[in-house]
Amino acid sequence: MPINITMPALSPTMEEGNLAKWLVKEGDKVGPGDVIAEIETDKATMEVEAVDEGTIAKILVDEGTEGVKVNAVIAVLAEDGEDASEAAQSAGDTPAKKDSSSDKKEEAESKAETSSDEAPTPKAKTSAADSKPLSDDKGGSAGPVPTKDGEKIFASPLARRIAKNEGVDITAISGSGPKGRIVKRDVEEAIASGAKSKADAPQAATAMPLGASSEAILKNFEEGSYELVKHDGMRKTIAKRLQESKQTIPHFYVTMDCELDALLSLRSQLNKSAPVKDEKPAYKLSVNDMVIKALALALRDVPDANVSWTDENMVKHKHADVGVAVSIPGGLITPIVRKAETKTLSVISNEMKDLGKRAKEKKLAPTEYQGGTTAVSNMGMMGVKNFSAVVNPPHATILAIGAGEQRPVVKDGELKVATVMSVTLSTDHRCVDGALGAELLGAFKNYIENPMGMLV
Repeated sequence: MPINITMPALSPTMEEGNLAKWLVKEGDKVGPGDVIAEIETDKATMEVEAVDEGTIAKILVDEGTEGVKVNAVIAVLAEDGEDASEAAQSAGDTPAKKDSSSDKKEEAESKAETSSDEAPTPKAKTSAADSKPLSDDKGGSAGPVPTKDGEKIFASPLARRIAKNEGVDITAISGSGPKGRIVKRDVEEAIASGAKSKADAPQAATAMPLGASSEAILKNFEEGSYELVKHDGMRKTIAKRLQESKQTIPHFYVTMDCELDALLSLRSQLNKSAPVKDEKPAYKLSVNDMVIKALALALRDVPDANVSWTDENMVKHKHADVGVAVSIPGGLITPIVRKAETKTLSVISNEMKDLGKRAKEKKLAPTEYQGGTTAVSNMGMMGVKNFSAVVNPPHATILAIGAGEQRPVVKDGELKVATVMSVTLSTDHRCVDGALGAELLGAFKNYIENPMGMLV
């Protein structure tokens, strides 16, 4: 009996992926554990292994296909001893990029509107039932669409969706449905006649709205003075998550200056004393490695700040899982150092080197970058003096690290020069308020300025 190979869910939140590459072809024999394909998510490229033994009878989704839905059939496997050609013929051509429930809904709406279009408009008296609002796409009230003159019109959900997708101003369309309701046929006729969208109409210059269409932006630029680069999955995910963060999380910021001279001196001593194997030191600590450790210990010391917010509960974490923002082509990813408060500086350093390398190659497993209890974003190596980072849910905190630079400081009434680093803690004010954030940042500052405490 043919076995369907489906698009796997590589993480709990994955809804679709890109079939980057097939490592087998039709007719190849495979066994459990054999790598058969590479799947790209928004953050990583993962290998897919066969779970059964047999012959690849048919490949239904070509490599390079984007937006393949989870659980869609991508290939068919003929069991051992089964005729591959028969298995290929009996395989169902399950669409890989279509959402069947969405298709059925649109088909039902289309049929309903077709019957509505063909039925004559009743001339009965208006009753309370006639004036009920039409339902929208989500099952709620579609309600009337107001025009610029304050007049209200009604349009079906499918008609509004088509008009929106095609950039047509629905308020300029005359409806032919019951009581002047705009239906699918009206919108299609308007599109065929070259109806214009609101964006095309002459108007005074206004601020560009969030999520503006390409057409709305490009009308202000000469043709040929730009190029369009399509968003990939990573950029869409970053945009969605950060917009959600700023819209739903009340951010609060706390900034402190930390002196680095003692930390830099200790770092130099530890690196010089690193054991050498095969002419290579066992580790090479960076300032960022020590920042990770200091933040983890600070969260251990201030456990009320090591939390996540939910509508029902305050989630208090028992360990500090520190995510570290790593810049990669097209965006960034945040690999996580788990239980960082329990690890030595050398272990953190080597772990981050491995995570950072595989992050740039998009070879991280979802468990290596999803979750975490806090994060570090370090732009000091780029010369940035001070900045504020955006909290990345489910975290309640993120620490922005600026550049260490020599600055004049006053010590014991005397002016001296010290290496100073500005750090800004962004918090989710729902669970980490100002005083608690200041306590956490103070604990972090103490470890940075007294780094021997990180070795205990």
